[in-house]
Amino acid sequence: MTDEFYRIQRLPPYVFAEVNAMKAGARARGEDIVDLGMGNPDGSPPKHVIDKLAEVANKPHVHRYSASRGIPGLRKAQAAYYQRRFGVAVDPDKEVIVTLGSKEGLANLAQAITAPGDVVLAPNPSYPIHSFGFIIAGAAIRSIPAAPGEAFFERLTNAMRYTVPRPKVLVIGYPSNPTAYVADLPFYERLVAFAREHELIVISDLAYAEIYFGDAPTPSILQVEGAKEVAVEFTSMSKTYSMAGWRIGFAVGNARLIEALARVKSYLDYGAFTPVQAAAVAALNGPQDIVAANRALYKKRRDVLVECFGRAGWDIPVPQASMFAWAPIPERFHNLGSMEFAKKLLTEAHVAVAPGVGFGEEGEGHVRIALVENEQRLRQAARGVKRMLGA
Repeated sequence: MTDEFYRIQRLPPYVFAEVNAMKAGARARGEDIVDLGMGNPDGSPPKHVIDKLAEVANKPHVHRYSASRGIPGLRKAQAAYYQRRFGVAVDPDKEVIVTLGSKEGLANLAQAITAPGDVVLAPNPSYPIHSFGFIIAGAAIRSIPAAPGEAFFERLTNAMRYTVPRPKVLVIGYPSNPTAYVADLPFYERLVAFAREHELIVISDLAYAEIYFGDAPTPSILQVEGAKEVAVEFTSMSKTYSMAGWRIGFAVGNARLIEALARVKSYLDYGAFTPVQAAAVAALNGPQDIVAANRALYKKRRDVLVECFGRAGWDIPVPQASMFAWAPIPERFHNLGSMEFAKKLLTEAHVAVAPGVGFGEEGEGHVRIALVENEQRLRQAARGVKRMLGA
């Protein structure tokens, strides 16, 4: 077999794999690497959630196949969350589906609604699945700005006016990964009006809904009247409840899009393990102390990172949300590019970060720093950065 497989040809080598391999090699040599590369929470879920997992797992009948759409109790719990948090009423049977994490859900929705050659609008830089989920499904990607400002709508208007075939889907995500940009309700109101006028499907990634650092909570696009005519929104248990490895997410919104996703999922999976879903119900319906605690944790780490890296000689813009900082490469190293700078940080400062180019070509010149190590480790990372910058 000498020819590359068609879909594999459309996927470049995963940019982060090279840095990860270097990180593994350094650790194998006994080097202490402060890993700020992957957005992998270092906390654990609340005790009552873990207790519920164990309680349900001890029941013999729950070890059968589960439900691809998600158990009814979990879909109802997510509907209750939307009502409580956003004031949005959703039908748990028709407008909510449980996914194996928001990443899997978005990729499967792309498979469900994309025809070969469709044009999809996606932000650049952005989380890779926002583009590559659709590339795998056969779509062509046209980039739009990641920042939710006037340039966003100018590019959006031009894309609808001049692109052939006419774009079918727009992907957005605020608070964004990697840039930590945030959007307000007036932005969503304008976007929904635009999408309704142009018959454009909007997919909103709200995985970082609860990690915001200002006084105003992060809004949902579904708060806008008429949004459910055009939009579906993905959320996740991963960061809010420190349940990343549990792989529980949701899609909520337009009933036709939810049904399309359900059809594809019915061929691909039987849903998450039932005890995991039951524990997710306990997380959503139970005490919410961990939500505020995680928000405070990431805010404190953000402040420590900005302060100690700044004193080390690397000024980091202050993120207003998410668990990431989007950091311009220091000017004296700008010629290296984000990949080589990330390698230099790893080998000389013993700090792992994610190269910005891995999030799209507009990410070049930046690295993403994840707030997934404690304050002591962040200060250790800053000392390594200071040594490197002073060398």
